[in-house]
Amino acid sequence: MTMNETIAAIHQTTDEIVELTKGLSDELILWKPTEEKWSIQEVVCHLEEAIPYWLHELQDTLKKPAPWGRGLQHEGRLAAVSQAHQRSTADALEGLANTKRQVETILGSIGEDDLKLEAESRNPRFGIKPMSFIIDHLLTDHLVTHLKQIRRNIEQFEARKLTN
Repeated sequence: MTMNETIAAIHQTTDEIVELTKGLSDELILWKPTEEKWSIQEVVCHLEEAIPYWLHELQDTLKKPAPWGRGLQHEGRLAAVSQAHQRSTADALEGLANTKRQVETILGSIGEDDLKLEAESRNPRFGIKPMSFIIDHLLTDHLVTHLKQIRRNIEQFEARKLTN
């Protein structure tokens, strides 16, 4: 995929998440399939925080190659999820939609050679990766994974309502 195609794919998935979520009831948006799983609101707030985080990690690593990334216990990541239910869904969706500008600006400034730069991740399971990994795995694939999670939450909520 070219960078323009990647940007378009990220924009499309972001738009799908926003459009899908906009029409849902508050009950569904705040519903958690299990205590360990996230509500749709938590997913949206997580993405609103994660996309700029990974864009800035990419940008910083390209400026000065150094360990990049974070673990699951990262303070910003946890705060976005734990405070999700204190926010309005409209505000969270607007914030997520606004990340598209950052995606376009930052990814649009990256050249093919930049994608080949390798640096070590702070997460030992990733090891040394090219910067294309951040774009492909932590932005593009990450968004698709959470879109599927939102759809799964909707299906499980509706199935639960049918059995009650």
